[in-house]
Amino acid sequence: MTEGLLLAFGLTLMAGLATGIGSVLAFFTTTTNTKFLSISLGFSAGVMIYVSFMEIIVKAQDALVESMGMVLGNWMTVCGFFTGILIIALIDKFIPKQGNPHELKRVEEMNEKQATKNPDLLKMGTFTALAIAIHNFPEGIATFTSALQDPSLGIAIAVAIAIHNIPEGIAVSIPVYFATGSKKKAFKLSFLSGMSEPLGAIVAYLVLMPYLNDMLFGFIFAAVAGIMVFISLDELLPAAQKYDEAHLSIYGLVGGMAVMAISLLLFI
Repeated sequence: MTEGLLLAFGLTLMAGLATGIGSVLAFFTTTTNTKFLSISLGFSAGVMIYVSFMEIIVKAQDALVESMGMVLGNWMTVCGFFTGILIIALIDKFIPKQGNPHELKRVEEMNEKQATKNPDLLKMGTFTALAIAIHNFPEGIATFTSALQDPSLGIAIAVAIAIHNIPEGIAVSIPVYFATGSKKKAFKLSFLSGMSEPLGAIVAYLVLMPYLNDMLFGFIFAAVAGIMVFISLDELLPAAQKYDEAHLSIYGLVGGMAVMAISLLLFI
């Protein structure tokens, strides 16, 4: 049990630290590899969508049917799935427009002009960091609970979330750097926004673990599936297509599904 908890926390921390990786990339590279980002984001979406429908929702349904019966268990699975979608959709809705993490940034913007003391840019970077932190919190819960139930599943989800956190780190760093001229401040804010991911894991451990039974687990897992699907369709695929050609993102999507399908078969 202790080893499982450490792995779950470790995976969640790794996924959160990826925002810092994005920040570092923004400082030490001169061009954005749009093809790589497009394929990677598509790949991440493919992993999340496939694992949500083929693994997570199935485990949730099994747990709920076993604890509540066939009819009520199936209904509760559907309710859990759409509750997850509703939670992440509401988070999106109430995030200020100027801080929306879906706003893509490229590292080339670092070299387009000199950093200036611009309070509006600092406000935008701070809002973006806050928005990403709010987004990362339920992702942390999702990664943690998935890893506790099935370590191989947790690894796949953590990797997928880490990939999509990298461009979010860039989105925080660029406006903060322009506003302050300080790479240190830009990195710090980007890093802290990612730390809400392990914070979500800690909250899940302290609040949910004492009450975790088949019914609660099944509902949470169904909600996790909903969160994953929404993130994939609302964030990852649109971002992948904006970074480069739509076909590359779809190739990445199919590749992510294929890799996930094969890995699940290998662990049967």
